[in-house]
Amino acid sequence: MPKAALHNLGCKVNAYETEAMEQLLRSAGYEIVPFDQEADVYVINTCSVTNIADRKSRQMLHRAKKLNPRAVVVAAGCYVQVAAEQLKADPAVDILIGNNQKGQLVEILEEFGREGEKEPHVMEIGHTSHYEELKVDQPGERTRAFLKVQDGCNQFCSYCIIPYARGRVRSRRLEDVRAEVEKLAAAGYQEVVLTGIHLSSYGLDFEKQLSGREESAKEECQRDYQTGNQGKNGRWLLELIRQVSQVEKIRRIRLGSLEPRIVTEEFARTLAANDKICPHFHLSLQSGSNLVLRRMNRHYTPQEYEECCENLRRAFRNPAITTDVIVGFPGETEEEFEETREFAKRIHFYEMHVFKYSRRAGTRAAVMAGQIPESVKGERSERLLELEAWMSLEYRKSLLGTVQEVLLEEEEELDGRKFIAGYTRQYVRTAIPMEKELRSGQILQVKMKELLNNETVVGEIVR
Repeated sequence: MPKAALHNLGCKVNAYETEAMEQLLRSAGYEIVPFDQEADVYVINTCSVTNIADRKSRQMLHRAKKLNPRAVVVAAGCYVQVAAEQLKADPAVDILIGNNQKGQLVEILEEFGREGEKEPHVMEIGHTSHYEELKVDQPGERTRAFLKVQDGCNQFCSYCIIPYARGRVRSRRLEDVRAEVEKLAAAGYQEVVLTGIHLSSYGLDFEKQLSGREESAKEECQRDYQTGNQGKNGRWLLELIRQVSQVEKIRRIRLGSLEPRIVTEEFARTLAANDKICPHFHLSLQSGSNLVLRRMNRHYTPQEYEECCENLRRAFRNPAITTDVIVGFPGETEEEFEETREFAKRIHFYEMHVFKYSRRAGTRAAVMAGQIPESVKGERSERLLELEAWMSLEYRKSLLGTVQEVLLEEEEELDGRKFIAGYTRQYVRTAIPMEKELRSGQILQVKMKELLNNETVVGEIVR
């Protein structure tokens, strides 16, 4: 039996696709082994969101070849999509598979076995409207299941390579999502996480199919921004959520990253009316400075972003709001950075992921004047991370004394004591003293008692 090992880099969408490729290999008769073991085939699902991601992708490809020089090394995904010619010249790589062709992995391996030729399997991703049907019918041993429902992005933020790596918005059919959720529920999963490259645009392509409209990518992007269209203000996404929530054994639905402008008052109220929705929302900010947001081509103001947060806070009681922020964007002054820091402090995020701007060839920001020195980016990043740690701690403190629903995940030892840990609906890590009847996958009501090491809340079961 041939052996295969897989390694994932990047986002939750990539993770889902890696799991789907693993399932394809299992079905084809491969034995799946850990990546650090000798295998006949190594599959690396690459990422290209930053220069660091590119470098890590190359490193993992070379590591695979060193583990077994006779193995077939497969590079798949975003880095392949944007750097196929470079990888074709790399002797460590045998097969190149771009996005929207990962479902053909087994056939491509068979073809390589017959022909032995290194031809890139990379399509013109910007010209396809086809959603690649990858499925995960037998997910791994986790308590929550990630579910890819959308691919591609029409936003063209000035710093981002992803629209070029992933193509335009493509959505998975409602009936296919529902069918996979039914199987996940039958397998014992109680929580699903809906994810995509630009989740808020779910169904935007359905609208275009219904209208018969044909546009260039540039025209499409401009019109969507001018009209504020995010799939008709989330109509299709809300319908998707409704369909998933009808699956009886699914008790919790968590959403991936949302575009801020989708969160209207009506959208937030509709979510809040569904008792399966977790009050944990990731709204990408990137900057709290209006001028920087314009240079980023983000198409909302800090004031509009704040209103979206208020919509969530009016609809949900103390929701966890998380975000992404980029520091050191070209031309960012100290004053603009301070605007971002003060804005983040005012919004009071539960978690804030801070990224130093990464110059990506092929994007508009890469040729902008005023590129910021790495030392300045590093210093600004540290200041925001200090703020993030304080805000995160304060949010956890706000839950002390309350009763929260916790999905148990794993046993662990903390400060010499045995616990079983899990997550609340707000995605706050919670540990409960271990008892023999407790096990992974249980959902319990837990009173939040005290903070342990500033990252975990210790609770007790409400009996």
